[in-house]
Amino acid sequence: MPVYHSGRGVRPVIAGLAVLLPAVLAACAQLAPAGGAACAGHVVVPYGMAEVSNADLLQQAVQAPGKGGLCEGKVLRVQQPLTVYRVWDSASRSSQYGRWWSFAPPAGPVAAYRAENAICPGWSALNTVKQCRLKVGAEIVVGPGQSAQCGGAASYPASPVNQVFIPNDTRDPANIKLGVADCLDDVAWP
Repeated sequence: MPVYHSGRGVRPVIAGLAVLLPAVLAACAQLAPAGGAACAGHVVVPYGMAEVSNADLLQQAVQAPGKGGLCEGKVLRVQQPLTVYRVWDSASRSSQYGRWWSFAPPAGPVAAYRAENAICPGWSALNTVKQCRLKVGAEIVVGPGQSAQCGGAASYPASPVNQVFIPNDTRDPANIKLGVADCLDDVAWP
């Protein structure tokens, strides 16, 4: 194989690579899922969403392996009022507008739904469904589920099922912030 010599030497080329390599590695690290583990699925962006940049919101949704949340995600701005579903524990009324939703209506049995969405039994009884529409202009995060370690021997692997993280905040009754509206009456589930 012929070797070409530019007359400038090899050192400037190596020096240039030494400068570029850390930048390339840093860019790749930003694309890797939390904790470096492979995700079981990929982000599916539904029609009516526009990808935006919001690192703080993404950091709230994407979690390390074993912590639940999303394995990876994209921050999206809602451009049309899409329907979302939340399965929650009716004994905890304050959780009805929680942060974890789905674009698909829930299907039972409960154990299968828990496994598909990596929801530990201690997090929710999953006995009620809320159906709402996303508010136009709201920012959400969508992506496949992260694994969940529930304590003891119970755990769920990362899931290919996309989940919807909506930064709803109902802690202050005088200043409730919801990314959903037009909710229907709650329904017992399953």
